[in-house]
Amino acid sequence: MRIFVSGLRKLVGRPASFVTVGLLAGLLVLIIIASAASANRSTARGEATLLLVTFPAAYDFVLEFILGLGGLFAVIYGAAIAGSEWGWGTLKNAVARGESRTRYMLLTFASISVMIAVGLALTFVVGVGAAIVGANIGGVSTAGLNDSATLTRLPQTFVRGWFSVIEEASLGFAIATLARSQLAGIGAGIAFYFGETFARFFLPDIVKYMPFAVANASATAGAPATPGGDGGSTLSSLPADTALLLVAVWLIGSLAVAILFTERAEITG
Repeated sequence: MRIFVSGLRKLVGRPASFVTVGLLAGLLVLIIIASAASANRSTARGEATLLLVTFPAAYDFVLEFILGLGGLFAVIYGAAIAGSEWGWGTLKNAVARGESRTRYMLLTFASISVMIAVGLALTFVVGVGAAIVGANIGGVSTAGLNDSATLTRLPQTFVRGWFSVIEEASLGFAIATLARSQLAGIGAGIAFYFGETFARFFLPDIVKYMPFAVANASATAGAPATPGGDGGSTLSSLPADTALLLVAVWLIGSLAVAILFTERAEITG
């Protein structure tokens, strides 16, 4: 518990935490406000754009956005934190104090997972607020803001989405651990993310089992498709429950690789 609390305290003050949440929330607000301001009710495209700020569908758009793009930011965040453990010598100091390497790595990732949950929640609140502002700009009613069916479904969707995002973070965490470098981990994680994104158009039956694809299939379960995103529906994807199981497999596998490497690594410098 001491390592976990210490890790949280350390991550709260890290610039990476503020920058990651700030960029994700900023992009979301920019898209919502720009869409509402530029929408033209006289065209079909304009009416479709205004659906982004029409509740209750706006809830699903905001959640889909932060869980989709949030995966990329999670990979970068996980790699940045894991790489810093080697580059800054904090792992070496912990081991020198007699801490278990496995315990230290697991609790470090646990603190990352909590920070991701907080970041996603904050971004969701900001996104909903931006959608309300966008609805006023576009002259759209916010009557659906209190839709009970959607509000009842959101917590479960959020938890599933958070689980999928931390699976993606675990990939960056494992890659940076293997490379012992923040930059190498971030670069490889980004390459992996976009490589899988493009490969899904050519090898859909294989890519649907890959980490980002199963994360997307699991996170969008139960949420209707929103304008501007396919929600994983236009390409081959796995059933939600199967995808959730594979998310757990990728998460455990990534952490296992990171832990095994750390246990066998020679920590010097």
